Amino acid sequence: MGRLDGKVAIITGGAGGIGTQAGKLFVQEGAKVLLVDLNEDALKQAAQTIGGDAVGYCAADVTQPDQTQQYVQAAIDQFGGVDILLANAGIEGEVKPITDYSIDTFDKVIAVNVRGVWLGLKYAAPEIEKRGGGGSIVITSSVAGVRGTAGISAYITSKHAVIGMMRTAALEMASKGIRVNTVNPAPIETRMMRSLEAGFQPNDPGQAKEGFAAMLPLHRYGSPEEVAGMMLFLASDESRYCTGGVYMVDGGMSA
Repeated sequence: MGRLDGKVAIITGGAGGIGTQAGKLFVQEGAKVLLVDLNEDALKQAAQTIGGDAVGYCAADVTQPDQTQQYVQAAIDQFGGVDILLANAGIEGEVKPITDYSIDTFDKVIAVNVRGVWLGLKYAAPEIEKRGGGGSIVITSSVAGVRGTAGISAYITSKHAVIGMMRTAALEMASKGIRVNTVNPAPIETRMMRSLEAGFQPNDPGQAKEGFAAMLPLHRYGSPEEVAGMMLFLASDESRYCTGGVYMVDGGMSA
């Protein structure tokens, strides 16, 4: 028996390190998974990495209502419905003080990281409710959702925002049997952290990584597998009494 037997999950940001690992783990635990991302080639590669007939993909821009509806419908068409939404798509933006930060970049980060989550909730929740057996929505926030960091104002703002969105959604959807929570990773070994390291110290990204790691009580970055494990718990019925929560996967950084 798998922990997600009979469940259908949508994972946005499905071609990224955390999204692909979550998809792999969800399939191993019995789910059928639809991966969603912008880049179709990257999606194909992620689906091939997971392997089997239990994974599909849909290229979509999560900031667009019509494309959000399309990926929700793709899950219904391919697998018969939706039980789980892992709203995981996100971008980091740039590393600059607020006074120098690009307005266009700020708007793009907010569009992907906040509007994209809101649209996912808006269009996936009614389909999750139709399944009748309850469901789970897991939003990827960050340790950046509970603390500040100079230089990444758009990212910090967006990750704080989705915690507020999650709490509202948890209250609105509890009567429908849908649970809503956030997962909040610290630095994880992914492309995003390579980008941020280079942004903070362009001449020596390795030193930036050492600095980030030194801030963590466990003195190391986390792995995508460690984040995916928390996502699995929140997606599964093991967390059936958990809603409205902020779940840190941060090596003690927020302590």
